[in-house]
Amino acid sequence: MTQAIARPAHIRRPSGTSVVAWTALVVVLIYIVAAIFAPLLAPYGEAEIVSREPFLPWSREFLLGTDQLGRDILSRLIYGARNTLAIALATTLLAFAIGVALGTAAALARGWMDQVMSRAVDVLMAIPQLVFALVLLTIFGTSIPNLVLIMAVLDSTRAYRLARAVAMNVVVLDFVEAAELRGESRLWILAREILPNIMPTLVAEFGLRFCFVFLTIAALSFLGVGIQPPTADWGSMVRENATLITYGDPTPLLPAAAIALLTICINVLVDWYVSRAGRRNAGS
Repeated sequence: MTQAIARPAHIRRPSGTSVVAWTALVVVLIYIVAAIFAPLLAPYGEAEIVSREPFLPWSREFLLGTDQLGRDILSRLIYGARNTLAIALATTLLAFAIGVALGTAAALARGWMDQVMSRAVDVLMAIPQLVFALVLLTIFGTSIPNLVLIMAVLDSTRAYRLARAVAMNVVVLDFVEAAELRGESRLWILAREILPNIMPTLVAEFGLRFCFVFLTIAALSFLGVGIQPPTADWGSMVRENATLITYGDPTPLLPAAAIALLTICINVLVDWYVSRAGRRNAGS
């Protein structure tokens, strides 16, 4: 009679959730590698015209064909990862720097300062963000610095609301009041007492806001007011090659699929992080 071999306690079979999360992480890392090493991975230059004939079909020389100007679509897809991800990341970082700084400051100061900033944020959030961005980009121009600054200011309102809400739950706790009684400065209290306690929530929200900014920039580029040619961008690549769809060519769907895949993977990682943080807090 055979005896079952017990699995050691320290060896656990990976759950379905962790397998999906690890897969999503690998996909995101592939995007990051493509963005960083785009000049080495792309077979041609970002705006290099490699064929006099536009819309060439897929071949050994041009794996994904060429676009309306005879540029290699695979190369532009790889460079698009660098441009789109870099701009979305810079925008999200700036938005969170503005929103978290003002939100935590308002929660700690309270009083009239909190009321003034909160009402100003309410006014900005009352206007649809995509419409507001279109108007501002039309007025100030569609350069990349303008795109980053406008999107960061508009998106910082969401970061402000979240940071203020979670910070308000922390500033009333005993250790914050004790720090105030000791005479600690507000900057010290923000850095040492408030931010460490709200950081898990902010990290989860950062991933979600990055996806939203990423999709908004792609939408603006598709509408012609985002990243401007000849800079490669996934949103503008869908617009430029949309003609191929009428001929049954799926090439324009590739940048759209790249946008969708990255969005799904980041959302999976955020959900996995939130669930792990929740189990950790429940265990403590």
